[in-house]
Amino acid sequence: MFIRNFAMFLICKMKITEQIKQPIAYEMELFEQKFQLSMASKVALLNRITHYIVNRKGKQMRPMFVFLVAKMMNNGEVSERTYRGASVIELIHTATLVHDDVVDDSNRRRGFFSINALWKNKIAVLIGDYLLSKGLLLSIDNNDFDLLKIISVAVREMSEGELLQIEKARRLDITEDIYYEIIRQKTATLIAACCSLGAASVKPNSPDVESMRKFGELIGMAFQIKDDLFDYGNEAIGKPTGIDIKEQKMTLPLIYVLNNCSKKEKSWLINSVKNHNKDQKRVKEVIAFVKNNGGLDYAVSKMKTFQTEALDILSTYPDSQYKSALNLMVNYVIDRKK
Repeated sequence: MFIRNFAMFLICKMKITEQIKQPIAYEMELFEQKFQLSMASKVALLNRITHYIVNRKGKQMRPMFVFLVAKMMNNGEVSERTYRGASVIELIHTATLVHDDVVDDSNRRRGFFSINALWKNKIAVLIGDYLLSKGLLLSIDNNDFDLLKIISVAVREMSEGELLQIEKARRLDITEDIYYEIIRQKTATLIAACCSLGAASVKPNSPDVESMRKFGELIGMAFQIKDDLFDYGNEAIGKPTGIDIKEQKMTLPLIYVLNNCSKKEKSWLINSVKNHNKDQKRVKEVIAFVKNNGGLDYAVSKMKTFQTEALDILSTYPDSQYKSALNLMVNYVIDRKK
């Protein structure tokens, strides 16, 4: 009895990410080795850069989704396809991050210097292209064409989402429906692909592939709205408060307030975001106005709606430690501090 209670105490004390990772600890360890091998090249410079990338990995949420879904679907078992699917996702995701840093002219990534900061834009673009090709070839060489289709759709939608956001940001005319389409394509589609890949790797052509795609999409929507909310907070979250306003990004709290304020207030808000987005005092005034007019409360309610819908899908599956970990993951997405 004491041992069981002590074990429960240790689990409670564990970081939430460690609790989520626990049922797939072996798979994640083996995945890291396979992922490193999947990036290997005969070119010394490439190996130096990919080694730098591997040693500065993030939370690895995406491969965690792949393994948890696969194990939930297949009585705790994964296949080589699952490892390949997780590697493809991580290769493609890393490629998009490297390219994003070039597009955004960003010198930092996960608290370290970005690839473009250390090796300049030309090499960073080529590294992103290399990782993308390695991901695609990993699927092609193993005839994982169903997995390749899932990830290719995600890459297409991510590109479309970015371009739609750029197009709409110029005029600041984003409606709530367009906002949801942008975040579905930009953020949710990759998490949807992770969950879909996990199911397809062990149960190809089953209804679970689409069910898990929808599950991942809902989590991705909630994830992005949580990111929006960070822009209005005071906690240390890895990016300065008000950065989205300074970059003229239309977030859900701002969209809601724009659609629910007077004509005069709307004109002031648009003028502030368009012409005074570098003025720190004005940005703080915009943040305060959005907070005081229900923007944050509305965004939180929408985020929780997506969370509930994701948990409803999960509830249709039999109880297991993998389902419990996915449940934790859904809640972590909206409870996280950064």
